Amino acid sequence: MDTNDGGSSAPEEPHVPVQQSPHPPLPPPPPAPDPPVGVAALSLRYQVGAALAVAVVAVAALVHLGMVFLHVAPSNTVTKQHGKAIDEWIYPEFEQNWKLFAPNPLQQNIEVQVRADIRTAAGETRTTGWYDLSTEDGAAIDGNLLPSHTEQNELRRAWDFLTATRDGNNRPVGVRGTLAETYLRRIVVMRLGRDDAAGPGGTVQRVQVRSVTTNVPPPEWSDEQVSTTPQYRTLSWWPVPADEGAGGVR
Repeated sequence: MDTNDGGSSAPEEPHVPVQQSPHPPLPPPPPAPDPPVGVAALSLRYQVGAALAVAVVAVAALVHLGMVFLHVAPSNTVTKQHGKAIDEWIYPEFEQNWKLFAPNPLQQNIEVQVRADIRTAAGETRTTGWYDLSTEDGAAIDGNLLPSHTEQNELRRAWDFLTATRDGNNRPVGVRGTLAETYLRRIVVMRLGRDDAAGPGGTVQRVQVRSVTTNVPPPEWSDEQVSTTPQYRTLSWWPVPADEGAGGVR
C-alpha cells in the first residue's frame, strides 16, 4: 500500500517553466594579435624603401665578389677586356695578396728609413738621424684590431713601386720611375712632418731614403743556414719643393 495514498496533506509545488534567453551568450572575443615588428611595422612606403636598400646591398655584394674573383683568377677573356675597371675597383682598399700561400713566401723583413736636411728657423742647416718609418707603422698596427690601410700598405706599396721602376744603378726608368720617386718622396716628407723632424719654423730641404733588408732566421729544427746581416740599399738625395718642405702636402 502506497503510503502517499489516502491523501497527503503536503501541498504539491507548482511547476514553473524555465524561461529561455532569446539570444545565446556570445563567445569571448579572441585575443588581440601581436603588433607587427621589424620591417612589417613600417608603412608601405618605408617597406618599399627598405626592400630597395636590401636589393642595392645585395647587388653591390655580388659585384664585389665578382670583381675579387676576376682579380685573383687566371687571365681570361673578361680580365683582358675589362682589366682596367677591375683594377680600379680592387686597388687600393681591396688588394688581394696571396704571397702567404705561395710555394716560397716572403722570408725577409724590409724596413724603409729616411733622413733629411733641415733648414732651421735661424737659417742653419742640419741633418737628422734615420727615421725608421716601417717600425713606426708596425708599432701602430701592433695590438690594433682595426689598423688603417695607410699603416698597413701605403709605405710598403710605395717602396715596391719604386724598386720595380729602378734600374741596377737606382735610376728611374721612364715616366713610372719618376712618378714612383715623387710618390715616395711625398710620403716620407709627410711622415717627417708628423714626427716634427724640422722643428718649429724649420723646413725640409731634401730627403734620402734607404731600405734595410734582413733575412728571417730559419726555425730551430731546420738545417738551413741564412745570413741575418742587414743589407742596405741607399738612394740618392732628393730635393724637396718649397711647398712640400714647409708642410704644404697633406
